[in-house]
Amino acid sequence: MRPPTILAIASYQKGHAFLYKAKAEGARVLLLTSLSLKDQWPRDAVDEVFYMPDENKVWNREDTFKAVAFLARTEHLDRIVPLDDFDLELAASLREHLRIPGMGETTVRRFRDKLAMRMCANEAAIAVPEFVHILNHERIRRFVERTPAPWVLKPRSFAGSIGIRKVETADELWSLIHELGDNAPNYLLERYVPGDIFHVDSIVNDREILFAVASGYGRPPLDVAQGGGIFTTRLLERGSEQEKELLELNQHLLKSLGLVRGVSHTEYIIGKLDGKVYFLETAARVGGAHIAELVEAATGINLWAEWARIEVAGGKSEYNVPAARNDYAGLLVSLAKQERPDTSAYQYPEIVWRMDKQHHVGFIVKDESHSKVQGILGEMQDRVQQDFWAYAPAKSTPTE
Repeated sequence: MRPPTILAIASYQKGHAFLYKAKAEGARVLLLTSLSLKDQWPRDAVDEVFYMPDENKVWNREDTFKAVAFLARTEHLDRIVPLDDFDLELAASLREHLRIPGMGETTVRRFRDKLAMRMCANEAAIAVPEFVHILNHERIRRFVERTPAPWVLKPRSFAGSIGIRKVETADELWSLIHELGDNAPNYLLERYVPGDIFHVDSIVNDREILFAVASGYGRPPLDVAQGGGIFTTRLLERGSEQEKELLELNQHLLKSLGLVRGVSHTEYIIGKLDGKVYFLETAARVGGAHIAELVEAATGINLWAEWARIEVAGGKSEYNVPAARNDYAGLLVSLAKQERPDTSAYQYPEIVWRMDKQHHVGFIVKDESHSKVQGILGEMQDRVQQDFWAYAPAKSTPTE
């Protein structure tokens, strides 16, 4: 049987492990990426690379369709795989246009459009913070009257905390809506729920979750991005009530949203006032901010590599997740005031990964003990705050 040909789409540089594993599994691997990223990819992991002219990572959609159709004259494309959140919709449209198997535009919206995913979760009786589409002004007024401030104004399609605004008053809200103008329908307004934020990272095949791990952020990512601070997350204690509740809810959610195969990064909040678990958002991709490295440190499972194996199998051959380890791990990432911060004084034997990036520090610590990981992470956070920490305003758009 002919090995599958996978076209990976990446407007941002990530997913090298996916490319390497797909090729190791016997696939012919093609990469379509931004011209601005030329020479930044592992050429031994791909058979051919094609570049799209880009401005701030934005490709001309019509030209991209023509380019991929031209490529398909000589290549039998079996899979189109987006490596970044911002490429999901493009990949879905290309699959629909060329009739290639995989997630179509309707399903992709449930994993990209914050309004669509909330509506689907609501229909599945999964709790979400009260929300309203920034569209009909009368509905917005009624929402504001019955829902106490503060609220959160969210772009429907950006990733992470990009473009999110916390709104304190109705006057502030209407001023923001006026500023958005014709772009307002691309936003939603949501009740701000104070509480702890968690994420579940999953591997799905034939609609069944074969692997999932639950973790908890230190401070909410939105607070870190907009108010400064140090980003941390760590695996939850296995068998705890929090872990069991999150994993059960995650299983219900992903089935309701229709994820057939692939990986998912999903976030939840446990309300401080009512103790209730609310769904926040999900994505059909590997979690960012080095969460893949966190999961691999604790379990030995590389989410990028397993995603590649699933795509190569394509639902036509058997796929099994490797046996996972049951260690614990914690992740810390911070902006640094030094261009090349020296972390050599951090000599914890539990450190298994260090970030190598200008104006950043980052560590992953691993141990068999959940409490030990917690303790080390807290101690390191205090040291990093004193030695390195810096603050920069959050991005308001993905291309800033």
